Amino acid sequence: MHELKVTMLGSTGVGKTSLLTAMYEQFASNIGKTDLQLTPDDESSAILQERLIELKSLLDDFEARGGVKGTEGEPTDLRSFIFGLGRRGKPSSLQLNFRDYPGGYHLAKATPDKRQFIKDLLKECVAVLIAIDAPALMELRGKWNELINRPQQITDIFRTAYQDLDSPRLVIFAPMRCEKYMQTERTSLELIQRIKEEYRSLFDLFSSGTLSQNVVAVITPVQTVGSVVFSRIETEDGYPHFRFRKVGHDARYSPKDSEQPLRYLLRFLLKLHLTNHRNWGVFNFIRDVFGMDEHLVNAIRELSIGCKSNGGFVVLQGDSWLNL
Repeated sequence: MHELKVTMLGSTGVGKTSLLTAMYEQFASNIGKTDLQLTPDDESSAILQERLIELKSLLDDFEARGGVKGTEGEPTDLRSFIFGLGRRGKPSSLQLNFRDYPGGYHLAKATPDKRQFIKDLLKECVAVLIAIDAPALMELRGKWNELINRPQQITDIFRTAYQDLDSPRLVIFAPMRCEKYMQTERTSLELIQRIKEEYRSLFDLFSSGTLSQNVVAVITPVQTVGSVVFSRIETEDGYPHFRFRKVGHDARYSPKDSEQPLRYLLRFLLKLHLTNHRNWGVFNFIRDVFGMDEHLVNAIRELSIGCKSNGGFVVLQGDSWLNL
């Protein structure tokens, strides 16, 4: 079976694994009338189930104190979340491999091997999901953004990883824990503007030279829990802890828009299939996969209709690689 790799990019605690959990958990209820099925392998299913329990437990108290523990470990502890994608009741046609590395690889104490490890991941993956801690980005004029989200460091990683890029790539900026900032059109536009400002160097890189033709960049906010909003910041030993409160005493786990990154990814792949242009290296098998599975083309086309492009969702660059 053909495999597509996707890197989950971000420092420790920003919510990379939580994003995957919400994305998978909400997929089945958000695919409309398509005949698609997303099936995790046994190990991925077990890990995601544990993370789902942790996410739901945040609502046990009226105030959610902190988040879910980040991924730890050494390079050999790279987590690969494997999903089979195909027709319901049939063997999978395509395998999606979401690679979640320990966020500590971004810290100053990380070895050169660990930093190189991240760059190598980006080179071999067709798409990158950059998880952004929204309160760190937005609160106190972004006082904690560099510490938590590390936009300049992420930009430096791309400068190396995307040198001599000769085939299309999709980069998704996914603000997490953004419930407070998605309440109105004004606040959602403020969220977009802050991302554009704080990641300006990265967007300038993407819009330069050959990258402008090969990099698709989109913003897809994800309300990972859905029923909480940012409350306040507490600091301990100079490090911030973001606190959240439930929107009501009986509020339940209710993520929103968590399937949007996957919609964009599938839309991107379908466009590549429909474009007969040139030899694209890691995408060589795309036409074979979709050509043998016409139902997959039709299902993804239907799924792509639900891609949001307003109210906080925006295609920053490369919309030609998404227009069907």
